[in-house]
Amino acid sequence: MAQALDRTFAALSDPTRRAILARLAEGEATVSEIAAPFLMSQPSISRHLKVLEDAGLILRRVDGNRRPCRLAPDTLGALEDWLDHVRRIYAANYDRLDAVLNDLQSQEPKT
Repeated sequence: MAQALDRTFAALSDPTRRAILARLAEGEATVSEIAAPFLMSQPSISRHLKVLEDAGLILRRVDGNRRPCRLAPDTLGALEDWLDHVRRIYAANYDRLDAVLNDLQSQEPKT
């Protein structure tokens, strides 16, 4: 699971790949449709797509000469699980800190 998360975070670290994912959230698209708004070559977009595919974020299929791409189902499930775990850890830490601060405030002399 750690390697999958590493690949996901690495893929999401690039703004072009995040923009591609945002585009694919609207629906399936071909490489040329994905490349249209970017000021980069189609081979460069294809390399970004390969990173996203290797991270399990997108799927590609062959349709004649076309290779449409779409978001993979449950694309961010593992990432969401990890974030929920970290969120629970932070919440527990903050709860302990609140308890310590409340204890310290109750021990202060009242003026």
